[in-house]
Amino acid sequence: MIIFPAVDIQNGKAVRLKQGRAQESTVFAENPVEAARAWQARGARWLHVVDLDGAFDGAAQSRDIVRRICREISIPVQLGGGIRDEDTARAYLDAGVSRLIIGTLALEQPELFARLCRAFPGQIGVSLDAEAGRLKSRGWVADTGLSVDDVLPRLQDDGAAFIIYTDIERDGMQSGVNLTALTHLAHSARVPVIAAGGVATLADVQKLYPLCRSGNLTGAVSGRALYEGTLNLEEANAWINAQKSAEKA
Repeated sequence: MIIFPAVDIQNGKAVRLKQGRAQESTVFAENPVEAARAWQARGARWLHVVDLDGAFDGAAQSRDIVRRICREISIPVQLGGGIRDEDTARAYLDAGVSRLIIGTLALEQPELFARLCRAFPGQIGVSLDAEAGRLKSRGWVADTGLSVDDVLPRLQDDGAAFIIYTDIERDGMQSGVNLTALTHLAHSARVPVIAAGGVATLADVQKLYPLCRSGNLTGAVSGRALYEGTLNLEEANAWINAQKSAEKA
């Protein structure tokens, strides 16, 4: 199980939103590159980066910052936000991003999404962001009228390499994970699943961990909780490593 520290970029700074609302942001680092370096130094195995400006505006806004992050850290980076065409996807991968997270395009332009998956096999994942079970797009402001079960078979058939599931109502609220929804997804998906939204404490990590054994869960994204200290990255990694050691014994 991998804990993915989140570096969400808005107006050139590392922030966290509450329930995806652009107007409710908290700045946690003036320099996202320094935040990325700090998470690597604390033992992160992957970094989760989101271009929030790109997610809301529909065009990549933070390419230079992302390029600097990839240049200055050695751990892999997954990136989402504003990736709505093949040129943008290629530019980010050329800049050093290991894999991309597609949201709006995957739900609204299926043919283009499938083409991206064919062009960059194994490097395109999907962000499924749900509020009360209904998927949102365009920076979580548009209601698609669809559920996870409606789109999951098609996304997997199109070539999605992984799924990130976010419970919008819990995102940034430190209210715990939606274990029911994640259990269903981890058991129904054929590809790796990453949890996001509400991963606030070590107890949340401990609740999710069994889904790595019984289902396809492979990790969890956490932002505000890691920055504010309710979830400690070193402690979480140590607990995960201890489980692995016990299972091998």
